[in-house]
Amino acid sequence: MAPSSEHKDKPYQRLPSPHNPALRIIIVGAGLGGCAAAAALHHHGHEVVAVLDKVRAFNRLGDSLGLGENAYKLLARWGCDIKEIQEIGNQAPTMKIRRWHDGKVLAEQPLMDMAGYIGHRGDYHDIFLKWVRERGIPIRMGCDVVAYSDAAVPAPSLTLATGEVLTADVIVACDGIKSLARHLVLGAQDDPVSSGYACFRAYFEPPADMRADPERNAFLGEDSVNFWIGPDTHVVQNTLRGGREFNWILTHKDDGDVPESWFQPGDMQEVRRLVADIDPAIREAIKSTDKCLDWKICYRKPLPTWVSPESHQIVLLGDSCHAHLPTSAQGASQACESAGVLAVCLSLVARDEIRVGTRAYEKLRFPRTRVSQTHGEDLRDRWHNVLKNVDSDIEIDPEMVKIKNRPLYAFDAEQDAVDNWNEVSKKVREEFTNGKIEPLCD
Repeated sequence: MAPSSEHKDKPYQRLPSPHNPALRIIIVGAGLGGCAAAAALHHHGHEVVAVLDKVRAFNRLGDSLGLGENAYKLLARWGCDIKEIQEIGNQAPTMKIRRWHDGKVLAEQPLMDMAGYIGHRGDYHDIFLKWVRERGIPIRMGCDVVAYSDAAVPAPSLTLATGEVLTADVIVACDGIKSLARHLVLGAQDDPVSSGYACFRAYFEPPADMRADPERNAFLGEDSVNFWIGPDTHVVQNTLRGGREFNWILTHKDDGDVPESWFQPGDMQEVRRLVADIDPAIREAIKSTDKCLDWKICYRKPLPTWVSPESHQIVLLGDSCHAHLPTSAQGASQACESAGVLAVCLSLVARDEIRVGTRAYEKLRFPRTRVSQTHGEDLRDRWHNVLKNVDSDIEIDPEMVKIKNRPLYAFDAEQDAVDNWNEVSKKVREEFTNGKIEPLCD
């Protein structure tokens, strides 16, 4: 299917639709995962009817976020100009992992080993939204989904708070960790689980007095990324745009309540207490911060299914089914991978076998996302334990603290789906024949 004349000069090449007519798809959630899904599905010839989001306007939410090479290769294939992301990401060539109390460098790695170019989530989101609009895909704001219907006949549907009912061949729920669709898919309420940790986070433009203060400006001269690790805690510092923007994130033990919110105000007095013995080079920059946010790190246990039980045509994608810890630095990248795999799987089935495509998608993606998720868990545990009960000046093997995401980058999620399609789709068809879909996990 050729792109419309309105967009024919855009730098993407859309594949012809494998169906006649094309599959009609609605995406719920216009975050990074939803936008990636829109770009991927559109590229593979499917008709993205709309991307829905309940907010009425997008704000510059969040702070540092990275995209790895595993995501970039897919975005580029879908015709997205990834230079737009790279140009606003952190330009530091390396990152340093430091000892908590004195800043001694324990390991230094290329920044690409962690998460590729690290930028502000809000800025990256603006670019993803632009890519969706360039493809002529409607983004409908103020659309609060309040219910789903999983009927295969005539088609699965969703209901908005206004009472409007929308139907599609496939509904893709990219509605985040608080996903409403997840309850439908699981058939039960799914409460968050505290990780035992929380983050205090701040992102701001350093004021003139901070730039002029030698006790606070050590990391303001140029783009840089540093980590300070200690027992049960670590700090991330990310300086962007040549020192014009400064971000710190303090992860610490926390067994309190678990409100999932980007807007919970943080207690700077508690922050100052927690960093009282950190490296002086970063201490005052954190302590002098006016305000921060308090983000409880919650997770969901691995889900036994990502696909609705009746029609098999409502699917979860991104944080709604495979949320990652911050230390994974792969949440957005894995959402891009899932978007590509779903688009490929839907292209490899006939209209009357959509359910085979969606069930193959979850089987292909589940083990891959578990590997990525456990990378984040492993890194957090290594950072928080390596300096426990050791002399303050002991030499630490750099391999014990290095970020080990590099092996994730060579993976091509779409090609993997094609390579394993025959085996996985055969298994799915056998499960339908036997009348029992095997869960992804216990």
